[in-house]
Amino acid sequence: MNILVTGSGGFIGRNLIEYLKQRGFKTIMKYDIDTETELLDAYASLCDFVLHLAGVNRPKDNAEFMRGNADFTQTLLEKLQHYKNRAPVLAASSVQAALDNPYGQSKKAMESLLFSHTRETGAPVFVYRLPNVFGKWCKPGYNSAIATFCYNSARGLPVTVHDRQIVMNLVHIGDVVEEFINALRGNARHDGEFCTVEPVYTATLGRIVDLIQSFRAGRGSLRLPNLSDGFVKKLYSTYISYLPEDGFDYPLKTNADSRGSFTEFLRTDSGQVSVNVSTPGSVKGNHWHHTKHEKFLVVSGEGVVRLRAPESERVKEVFVNGSNPRVVDIPPGYTHNLENTGIENMVTLIWANECYDPENPDTYTMEV
Repeated sequence: MNILVTGSGGFIGRNLIEYLKQRGFKTIMKYDIDTETELLDAYASLCDFVLHLAGVNRPKDNAEFMRGNADFTQTLLEKLQHYKNRAPVLAASSVQAALDNPYGQSKKAMESLLFSHTRETGAPVFVYRLPNVFGKWCKPGYNSAIATFCYNSARGLPVTVHDRQIVMNLVHIGDVVEEFINALRGNARHDGEFCTVEPVYTATLGRIVDLIQSFRAGRGSLRLPNLSDGFVKKLYSTYISYLPEDGFDYPLKTNADSRGSFTEFLRTDSGQVSVNVSTPGSVKGNHWHHTKHEKFLVVSGEGVVRLRAPESERVKEVFVNGSNPRVVDIPPGYTHNLENTGIENMVTLIWANECYDPENPDTYTMEV
């Protein structure tokens, strides 16, 4: 297919084009504000599908709304009609089209032009009244509060909210792009005369800001957010995409002695992940837990994990090495230790179902 994407350099356009290329679409005709206007004729004569994303949302004067949103749409449709091209047209409108403001009026006018086009020509049109869209590659300080919040928070700049109770309806850029590609393939999601993107997330500005600020704090506390929540997961990924390059990495605290070292890596609602380094011949552990469950995975070196039920004299031995990855479960109630039997350091990843709490360590000394 020959696919024409207007607004190709914008937030949605940039993401969409990358997805299209990854799905095997090879002929993508990009049209943006700095494209030679003569190319629009060529594209309008050749395209098999139009993804119309071009628009104006932050003009210097309100008259630009109508020029950028309605007038350009009319120009595009006139060129399609001139070349008798009945290619489907998908257009990104806005929920603001239902409101009486200059931006909404211009989007409403755009929609009217599209619906007239389909009546006159029979060409299918898919009009999406999008709510707030968030995700990677959105320009901060422009038209997305979330992009601005993430950018500022990631740099330690002030995040200002005048009314924490304002409710926002949001869709993620990944879901928007997936829906657009579905529409391109003939599977648009209709709701009356308009098309929709799902899921739509609803959150107050206060909750959004609190989450974003917690993402920043989590790099110090090692705490990951609850990624089982779809909105939190996508918001967290969005936040990470706005990190400055000199902030990609951060230090961890390492506890070391003659036996090696122990470093906490991540804390989550499902426990914590740590990295244990054991020197040759060293033995670590010799303790048990009431409720803590651990998983050991040796990724480098070799050794043996020993476990014993407190009331038994029988010792269970599991030999482990980084060349043959094998997970060892450490059940509650079993005293256990880890010995490096090799000639080089042994590195073990350890997951525990509970984050370590110095006030309640649940760790009781007992030799295996």
